[in-house]
Amino acid sequence: MLELKSVDAGYGTFQALFGVSLDVKAGEAVGVIGPNGAGKTTLMRVISGLIRPRAGTITMEGADVLKTPEHRIVSLGIAHVPENRRLFPRLTVEDNLKMGAFMPEARAHFAERLDFVFDLFPRMKERRHQMAGTMSGGEQQMCAIGRALMSDPKLLLLDEPSAGLAPVVVQQVFELVKRIRAGGLTVLIVEQNVQQVLKVVDRAYLLEAGSIRASGKSSEMLADDSIRQAYLGV
Repeated sequence: MLELKSVDAGYGTFQALFGVSLDVKAGEAVGVIGPNGAGKTTLMRVISGLIRPRAGTITMEGADVLKTPEHRIVSLGIAHVPENRRLFPRLTVEDNLKMGAFMPEARAHFAERLDFVFDLFPRMKERRHQMAGTMSGGEQQMCAIGRALMSDPKLLLLDEPSAGLAPVVVQQVFELVKRIRAGGLTVLIVEQNVQQVLKVVDRAYLLEAGSIRASGKSSEMLADDSIRQAYLGV
C-alpha cells in the first residue's frame, strides 16, 4: 500500500532522515519505534506532505505522493493524526470533526462518517457541542483520531498517540487502535511507548538518528535483547 524508498528529509540545514525505506501492506498495523529526536515525527510529516523530502520516493497504492499537491494527499487515502493532536480548541467537537471531511468526496458522506465516528467514540457524541479545548487529553485524542477518520482513509498515521496521557488513558488509546484495526483500516503508528505499541502492531521498524536500524515482527522485536535493554528497561 505505502512504500518509501531511500528518503532523506530535514529542516533548513538540519537533516532528520537518512535513506529511510519502509513499507506498509494493506490491512497491517506497523509501528515505528525509537528515542526522542530519532526522526519519527519528520517521517510522518513527509508521508502526509507537511514537508517534502530532499531525496527518495513515496508511493501510495502506486500513486506518486511527491507529485501529488500537498492539499490533495488526503484524497489518496492518507489521514494524519499529528503529535499533540492539533485540534481547534475554540471550535466544538462536531466542528473539529467537520474539518476532517473538508474534501468534496468526504463531504458527500459526512452524515455517514459522523455516525461511524460517534459509534466508535460515544463520548464524542456526548461532547459534540463542547469546545474541544475544554476536554481532557484522552478525549482530545479521541477527537483527533475521529477527525482523521472523517475522510474515510485507507491509511491512518498516528504520531505519538500516547504522549502526555495518564497511564490508564494510554491503555484506552491502544484499545482504540485495536478496534480501528479490527475494522480493516491500515495503521502506521510512531510511538515512544515501545512495550504498548509492540502489543498492537504486526511489524515494527526501529528508527535511530534518522536511520532504520532494525525491523521485524513485533514478537521478534519484543524478544530482541538489545531493544529490551534500550527501550523496555529489562
